Amino acid sequence: MKRVRELELFNQIREIREFEFGVFYFFKGGIVISEMHQGAKFKWESAKKTVYAAQEIYEKGIPLIYIANRINKYHVPPFEWFKFHKNRFDMQYIASVGGLKNNVLSLLIKKLIFPKRIKTFTDLDQAVHWAQHISKNSNHSSIS
Repeated sequence: MKRVRELELFNQIREIREFEFGVFYFFKGGIVISEMHQGAKFKWESAKKTVYAAQEIYEKGIPLIYIANRINKYHVPPFEWFKFHKNRFDMQYIASVGGLKNNVLSLLIKKLIFPKRIKTFTDLDQAVHWAQHISKNSNHSSIS
């Protein structure tokens, strides 16, 4: 599976933040791609760190386009997605890249909470193309 550092888009990076649970790449146009560490357990308490990072990096009003590049096996307890919603961290667009066989319950819950805004891809380049299309068509795409 392709890693973020192999993308042509890599030259458009604004910032990289590494946490104990994974690496988050913040690109122009509100595109955020994560690569979690092997075996990480990603809960709301961890996610808050990335939320605060996004708030520092992007100006208010830029729609966030989040891509989880699932290069490693990690765990998001399915009901943690309710905490994302409850705490008003409203990701406008969400995509998951990689195998979904162990991820079905989490995907179903995400689709309930974030209807019509979640996509699944098997290829990182396709997910990035999707995100760039959204970013370019956003009213805020000139703010990066």
